[in-house]
Amino acid sequence: MATTSIEKLQPWEGLTGEVLADALGVAQHLPTGGRLGVAYSGGVDSATLLAVAVRALGQDRVVALMGVSPSLAGDEADEARAVAAEVGAHLVEFATHEGDNPDYRANGADRCFHCKNELFTRIGDDVAEREGLTHVAYGENADDAIRIDRPGARAATHHQVLRPLAAAGLTKARVRALARALGVRSADKPAAPCLASRIPHGHEVTPQKLAQIEAAEKALRAVGIEDSRVRHHGDIARIEVAPADLATLVDDGVRDEVVRAIKAAGFAYVTLDLVGLQSGAFTLQVLTRRG
Repeated sequence: MATTSIEKLQPWEGLTGEVLADALGVAQHLPTGGRLGVAYSGGVDSATLLAVAVRALGQDRVVALMGVSPSLAGDEADEARAVAAEVGAHLVEFATHEGDNPDYRANGADRCFHCKNELFTRIGDDVAEREGLTHVAYGENADDAIRIDRPGARAATHHQVLRPLAAAGLTKARVRALARALGVRSADKPAAPCLASRIPHGHEVTPQKLAQIEAAEKALRAVGIEDSRVRHHGDIARIEVAPADLATLVDDGVRDEVVRAIKAAGFAYVTLDLVGLQSGAFTLQVLTRRG
């Protein structure tokens, strides 16, 4: 694939050293012509890719593409809108309907494939022609590229979606460093996988369960815990937080507030997992057993 000329990438004000090299490296994996759509969630990876693309290609040649469904928390969508506005990107929102797919609802270890396949299909069928897109990219980084619990990457390959961050060799840490240098507000934002990731594989994904999880995690943010997972085990909510936040949740006042809010969301029992926050907990268990 042809690469963007370095001479056309200025200005990169404020960037020096490794972050400048990383920005130029990502830019070299962007298309030279046409209009680029960036599959966008507001997380640090997609936001950083979006910021680099806007600088490298110009606002007129870049569109942020945000799929909206019950698996996207309302607070996350609001934050994503704010970040896109600060980056200076045109944001296009469109509905995705992964919940209509029985393979997605069945919630196997390949659930993310069906979700991403729906996202990229909707972009191709409903958005690309309308927005004049010639290429689509998404925010896979170099760490994601070697993980075994990323079935959504197969959908990106199937739809010929570009991976500029991974292609440039940017790890998550380097993406965050570049985001800080670019002034992206989500530079230090905790990872926020879709709400369906809180439901054990083999248990059906439903809008009701997603709404319960969203309300429960919103209650945790209300007491100052920004990074959490509320795992949905039927009547039981299993809370995962970073070890440093465990003490916060056992404080009598905080505990009572959280229990009330999570029970109001529809759970009968509220538990705290002493292991702490576990990324990819359900999918990694399944794939490790298969290995």
